[in-house]
Formats: sequence, C-alpha cells, structure tokens
Amino acid sequence: MSSLPDALNVIFTEAYYWVTVVMMFLIHVGFCTYEVGVARRKNAMTVVMKNTMLIPLVTVTFYFFGWWVYFAFSNVPFNGGFIDAPFALPWGELMGGPHMGGGADGNAPVWARLNGVFWAAFLLFSWTTASIVSGAVMERIRTGAFFIFAVLVGSFTWILDAAWGWNPAGWMVQIMGYHDAYASGVVHAIAGGSALAIIIVLGPRIGKFGPNGEVRNILPHNPWLVTIGLFLIFTGFWGFYAACNIPIFDIDGTDGVFYSATNIYLMPTTLSGITFNFILSLSGGLMATYIVSKGNPFWTYSGGLCGIISASAGNDLYHPIIAFGVGAIGAGSAYYVHNILERRFKIDDPVGAVAVHGWGGFFGTVVAGFILWGYPAANPTSEGVAWFATAEGAPMINPLGNVLGAFIMFWVLGFVPCYLVARLLKYFNMLRVPREVELAGYDTYKYGDPYPYFPHEETEFEPVERDHAKDGR
Repeated sequence: MSSLPDALNVIFTEAYYWVTVVMMFLIHVGFCTYEVGVARRKNAMTVVMKNTMLIPLVTVTFYFFGWWVYFAFSNVPFNGGFIDAPFALPWGELMGGPHMGGGADGNAPVWARLNGVFWAAFLLFSWTTASIVSGAVMERIRTGAFFIFAVLVGSFTWILDAAWGWNPAGWMVQIMGYHDAYASGVVHAIAGGSALAIIIVLGPRIGKFGPNGEVRNILPHNPWLVTIGLFLIFTGFWGFYAACNIPIFDIDGTDGVFYSATNIYLMPTTLSGITFNFILSLSGGLMATYIVSKGNPFWTYSGGLCGIISASAGNDLYHPIIAFGVGAIGAGSAYYVHNILERRFKIDDPVGAVAVHGWGGFFGTVVAGFILWGYPAANPTSEGVAWFATAEGAPMINPLGNVLGAFIMFWVLGFVPCYLVARLLKYFNMLRVPREVELAGYDTYKYGDPYPYFPHEETEFEPVERDHAKDGR
C-alpha cells in the first residue's frame, strides 16, 4: 500500500469485515437455540451436537475447496471456463498467517489483509445454509447422513451458486442480469430446495400423520428458546447484510472521483438505505404473519425472518415502503405454503424451512427481477454479452434473468443434488435412524436426558387435529 489513504481504506475494510463476522456468528447461535427449542426433549442434545459439529466440518472443507470454487467456477460452464485463483488455494501463501504477502501479484498486500476476513464472511454464510437444512430434517436423520449434507450444501452447492450469481463476474450476473444482493436465492432458496429434497426421501417423523392422513401438531419442547433463537437470528442477519457490502470502494476505478459503499456486485448503494429496508422488511413479515396466523408466536417470529429473506434480493435498491410490502407478502404467503405442503402433500418440516427459506427466497428473487427491471446488475466485464444490457453496456436486471436464476437456485443446485444423495443414502440404509431409536429419542442412545434433574412431562402431540389457517396454530 503506497499511500496513507490507500492504507487506511484497506485497514478499515479489514476491520469492518472482522466485526461483521462476529455479528454473523449470532446467526448460528440463533439457529442452534431455535432448533433445540423446536425439537422434543428426547432429541435436544442431538440437535445441539449436529449444529456444533457442522462448524468444523464445513470450515475445514470450505478452507480446502469452497473458497476456491467461488472464484474458479464463476465462468463455468457458459462464459469461458475455469479462472485461476491462486489466492484461494489452501496451500497458497495468501491463505496463510499474519504477513504482507508476496509474489508477482501487485495486489498481494491487499489480499493478505482482506482474504481471511472475506473468507470468514462467506464461511458464515456456509454455516447458515447448512443450519437451515438441519432444522427441517431433525429428529429422524442419522447424524452421519446430516454431516454429508452439511458439507455438500455448505461447502459446494451453495458456494457454486454464489460463484454464478453472487460474484460480480459470475455468468448468471453478466449474461442473465441476475440480481440477488442479500442472498434471497443464493443462500435461502438453495437451502430450502435442499431441505425439501431430503425430507421427501426421509419421510415424516413417526406419529406426525394419523392413519387417515390427519395432521398432528408436534409441539416445541421449549417455546422460549424458539423466541430467543429467532431474535438472535434477526440480530445476526443484520451483520449478514453488512457483510454483503463493501464499505468504501472506488466505483469509477480510473480517476478515483467516485467513492461509495457498494453491494456485493460492486454497484453503489448506501448503508443508510439498506438499514431502512432491513427493518421495514422485518416489520412487514412480523405484521403479516401475526395477522394470518392469528397471533401464533412461532409463525410470527418465523414470518419476521421470512420478511427479511423475501426482500433481500433487492434491498440494496428498494424504497423502504417496497421492502415493507415485499416482506409482508412473502411472509404472509409462506404461512399458507407451509400448510399446503403439510396438509396436502404430507411433508413434515418441523421448522417450516421449505416455506420460510425456500419459498421466501424463491419469491423474493423473482419479485426483484420485476421491481428492479432496468437497473444495472453489475459492472460489465470483457467476457460474454448480457442478454439484456443498459446503454452503458452493463448487464441489466430483468424478470427473465431472475426467474431463471430462482429456478436454478432452488431446483437445479438445491433440490436435485440433495435428492440424489438422499436416495443413495436411503438405498444403503444410511439415511434414517432405526424406528426404535426414533421412538425413544436419539438422545437416549447417545447423550441421555438433557434435563436430568427435572421430571419428564413432555407432551408430544396435541390431542386433536387443528386447522392452522383458521385458528392460527
């Protein structure tokens, strides 16, 4: 770094991402707390350990190949092939310890300061994607099978979709004009599609559906942990938003006359604007699901999360009132999507991950293509020609690009790989725990009662079927 302003910019950016990673850790704390609350008492420690051990598994695999996939695969398969990414190779100097870098790359000192914090921010996204799947498959999946899916989704499929649709040079961005600033599709749609595939093959928990197909509501063992967990996720999600922006960047890149905060596509935005939009989309989701669920706490909290997810694709550019409306519609409709999946298709999703994350992410990605139609998606690159371009030659945000993008995220990279792996694991009897283990609870066989000094008074089912759409349960 040859000048004091350059040095201050790099060091400030390094500190900025370091802090966002700390905030984003709360997402994982929240998912763990929330899922433990939803699980029955006989499975509580198993849920804790699944969420704990995905951290080292995804971290190690993301270090060895996930970070490299993000850079190397951005042009695969439609825009020029693999890209050399020496700073992302696990044995490379710039994936090492505290030093100033070296070699022929003139940007090596900058990468030495920023590579680790960028890597960590994306790693936390990886944990989040795997944790979303964890909640949907709880109480009946083998721990080893879940670890396979955690690595598959956390360190490969989601980062591949990020290479295509979240990298400013990615082929989906440059050719299709795909836009998904805060990962409605890139994180949440792919996680929802993955969860749907696994639970279709896995099947429902024992006792979830009666002999005539009636739905039995399996109650959370601790609603207070559910509440705390979701509020922690809200807090960490704010850090996630911060990590999807570059705090100060030379947009012009030639004479340095235009510095701005940018979105992940290196296009100008403001942290002020995304703050408005984050809180308004959260509020829209909370209000909508409070109304449609008639005040059901679980769905009110989940709706707040879905509101953020639904508006995230365009929250770098939306007006706050638009963010509020998109969040409200996405969350309110997710409540009914979950009930349709459960009652009509007999799909058992304990945390509503397919509706909240899958539907919310898919809906939000599609809507952003219409609302932001005509805005530049990213700076143009020398590779490829955009289907839709602005007058300046930049790829243009458009409905077709985002509709196709949502389909790729949910179905192609989310559903299909996990469905195939789930079928393979089921064939070898490696997917689901034995019936006697599931009935007794996984904890009985591995960890024991997590509340050994309190009487066991768990009520697993509500005595009668209830209509969620009418009474809000």
